[in-house]
Amino acid sequence: MTEMVYGAVPARDGEPILPRWWRTIDKLSMSCILILFGIGLLLGLASSPPLAAKNGFEPFHYVQRQAFFGGLALVSMFLTSMMAPNLVRRLAVLGFLCALLAVMLLPIFGTDFGKGAVRWYSLGFASLQPSEFLKPGFVVITAWMISASQEVNGPPGKTMSFFLAMMIVAFLAAQPDFGQAALVLFAWGVMWFIAGAPILLLACMAVVVIFAGMIAYNSSEHFARRIDGFLAPDVDPNTQLGYATNAIREGGFLGVGVGEGQVKQSLPDAHTDFIIAVAAEEYGLILVLCIIMLYAVIVVRSLVRLMRERDPFIRLAGTGLACIFGIQAMINMGVAVRMLPAKGMTLPFVSYGGSSLIAGGIAVGMLLAFTRTRPQGEIGDILLRRTR
Repeated sequence: MTEMVYGAVPARDGEPILPRWWRTIDKLSMSCILILFGIGLLLGLASSPPLAAKNGFEPFHYVQRQAFFGGLALVSMFLTSMMAPNLVRRLAVLGFLCALLAVMLLPIFGTDFGKGAVRWYSLGFASLQPSEFLKPGFVVITAWMISASQEVNGPPGKTMSFFLAMMIVAFLAAQPDFGQAALVLFAWGVMWFIAGAPILLLACMAVVVIFAGMIAYNSSEHFARRIDGFLAPDVDPNTQLGYATNAIREGGFLGVGVGEGQVKQSLPDAHTDFIIAVAAEEYGLILVLCIIMLYAVIVVRSLVRLMRERDPFIRLAGTGLACIFGIQAMINMGVAVRMLPAKGMTLPFVSYGGSSLIAGGIAVGMLLAFTRTRPQGEIGDILLRRTR
């Protein structure tokens, strides 16, 4: 009767891991993720051959690497989604500490690959961007701190999470990587809001962020150049934003045709930061709307399932992961249509990038683990009993 009313799936003693995982996983969200990965490979086939030829590689060099790293990402996603929330939390804390140490050592051992920001470690055969792995770990550990603070005689988790967020933002801004710093602040603010933070406090934090942005604009040439390019009344047609804007305009509703796009010949980041411009030019508005719908389904479906969750840690961690996944997609596409200044941020599961793909697989695996159906009633069931 409980299962019929609340939609819960009762536990079955001795049930193997795989059948239990398949019975409790959010299959619709997982299917959307797999479709996004397939679209990423399709767009990689269109966008990466010109860059591969320019760098002296085989035509499908970057597509093969994307398939390899994407395969690792999917394996990471499936394995993580099979874990219990407590195990996810333990591994996330360990991964967060390793990623934080890697971020702290970037000024000594990192490289900028000529892009003006020291964000990567060069491994010879590949590069590693530790900030990508820092985000999911930060979300989980912040959710743990905030949920612990809600317990009787619990630690000051909200204050601890605030100082942790400020420390991470400081390290990311020093690279400089203001896009990832903004994502960290956004995830922290969302979880604080869900945990009951007053609107006045969040408004004060927004004022502080604006003030910090003004300081960054006056002190960082890298940041100021991107803001000036965004605020300029006319787009320079010879810049990345100019090429992307023109490609989106040329694509129209149905696109110019598969393989007929020209933006991939001009944009060095057509397969990464501006992959949506390739989609819009060759396949038109239809494919772009499909991609937006897939991200929306994943985020909204996850949030709906989390609304039924009774454990505050799972509810907070899942909400933070879902929101950071969705807002990163929005930022990437917003930059391409010049609604936001350039951030250097990938489109999750669609853009090329080893660190982005694998870290995204881990983050989405955590989200799928937190949104699995558990043998429980809805949170409203508890509230109803308390009022009786």
